[in-house]
Amino acid sequence: MMTEYRSSEWYGGEDRNAYIHRAWMRRGVPASAFEGRPQIAIANTASDLTPCNSHLTEIAQSVKNGIYEAGGIPLELPVVSLGETQVRPTAMLWRNMAAMATEEMLRANPIDGTVLLGGCDKTIPSLLMAAASVDLPAVVVPGGPMLTGHFRNEALGCGTDVWRLSEEVRAGTLSEVAFLRSESSMIRSKGHCNTMGTASTMALVAEALGVVIPGVAGTPAPDARLLEAAHESGRLAVQLVTEDRRPSTFLTRGSFHNAIVALAAIGGSTNAVVHLLAVAGRLGIDLEVDDFDRIGAEVPLLVNLQPAGKYLMDDLYRAGGFLAVMKEVRDLLDPDALTITGRPFVDYLDDAHVWDPQVIAPRSEPLIAAAGISVLRGSLAPGGAIIKPAAASPHLLKHRGRAVVFDSIEDFHARIDDPALDIDEGSVMVLRGCGPRGYPGMPEVSNLPLPKKLLERGVRDIVRICDGRMSGTAYGTVILHVTPEAAAGGPLSLVQSGDWISLDVRNRRLDLEVSAEELAGRRPNESTVNGYANPRRGWERLYIDHVLQADQGADLDFLVGRSGAAVSRESH
Repeated sequence: MMTEYRSSEWYGGEDRNAYIHRAWMRRGVPASAFEGRPQIAIANTASDLTPCNSHLTEIAQSVKNGIYEAGGIPLELPVVSLGETQVRPTAMLWRNMAAMATEEMLRANPIDGTVLLGGCDKTIPSLLMAAASVDLPAVVVPGGPMLTGHFRNEALGCGTDVWRLSEEVRAGTLSEVAFLRSESSMIRSKGHCNTMGTASTMALVAEALGVVIPGVAGTPAPDARLLEAAHESGRLAVQLVTEDRRPSTFLTRGSFHNAIVALAAIGGSTNAVVHLLAVAGRLGIDLEVDDFDRIGAEVPLLVNLQPAGKYLMDDLYRAGGFLAVMKEVRDLLDPDALTITGRPFVDYLDDAHVWDPQVIAPRSEPLIAAAGISVLRGSLAPGGAIIKPAAASPHLLKHRGRAVVFDSIEDFHARIDDPALDIDEGSVMVLRGCGPRGYPGMPEVSNLPLPKKLLERGVRDIVRICDGRMSGTAYGTVILHVTPEAAAGGPLSLVQSGDWISLDVRNRRLDLEVSAEELAGRRPNESTVNGYANPRRGWERLYIDHVLQADQGADLDFLVGRSGAAVSRESH
């Protein structure tokens, strides 16, 4: 007698519809494939246009082997893939679309569980959002970071050294020829960025959340142990189905608490804030942007990785890995939060060890004593804004300066190197029109390059404020995710060059020193409110009409929450 898996609704029985579903899937497959064996989809974001994920087809084969070994049937399902370095105007515009498409395909097909293969920045968040909404048993296999490349005897950090070296060219301290020579050294192997950028951050944070087998995240992409972990994840997926262990059965506020502690301890990307908020929204968990400050602000930075430190991801792995980091902050974790294995996350910390204290600092000697995300509020950000103190210049964490305003990224590029631009090291650069609606898609442009004339004088950081995001590989005193964004009518839309802005990170303040009466008489320009583009059709139109603000994860309003896996109607 056939076990009543979800897929039995397609394959079980003797009627015409069951015949159709089985017959079209046979193609050499034995009848036993449909008799009481769970059907496991491998949601694969491999794509030649997502170079960081191009090796995931190899990973998928190991997942298949594990599924077969455990008695399941593996079914590879290509899903929307987003290459951070390739997709225009920004990969973030398509994150919600990828999540929606994956959710619908998981629901629409005869599957009982899924293994989620991601790596590049938006792929793991979109897969998690989909899995949370469809609520089928799911386990994540991160694709892993690349090995470190070198140039002129220096280790190169993906992204971070692009920003650094390009600024040195503009400053006249590095030739353009040398800069371009480093290009072929930057990417040494398969895998995602080797800095603590968004890809590395989301893999590690997903493990802290509980959706990755503990000890797997951070395994370098070329390492054979990743294939072993993929095999085991395939086996686990079958177990999840038989035990009906779905995201809603073990992900709790405690899970997100652990993810926030992890984010601070590793010096992770600010992008994790908007992604975790979106995943929590899909699960119906009440997570707010202020929770990142409340839980994470006093957590010490222990991982000495670029952009906040010196080393890179393969160094972290050899030094003891993510679990060794989390063991140092074990007392800050929720002890009851479970993982995909059914055991609490803290259970996996007993055997973890730090083998290189230069890479993973001991709790007693942290790189920074309190390094988590700080949430700022004030007259310029009534809905909140965030800053990553670990990546900022300490002397700028309390600052007062004159605004130099740019209405769009195009406006910025047109004027930033104008010798007549009225700007100095005490100024505050303000870029608007880069929020979810205004761009659209909330691009990674907030870490604005400095004016050439300041670089030539040796200045390497000034305060920058934006309603967009920045790459997890970036650094600097950058205030991000200003809410409400300018295009939504936030105070950012009314700032004028010459206005005084005060920043006080310790007291969590970001204020525009302009009276309410004067602001009431100002009007934003047309392009600021309506955004750079005003599409009439397609995904961009849908996105602009329904996207939420950064403090709500920039998800679409009609995608928040869980819809489950039920499909009530037959296709024939």
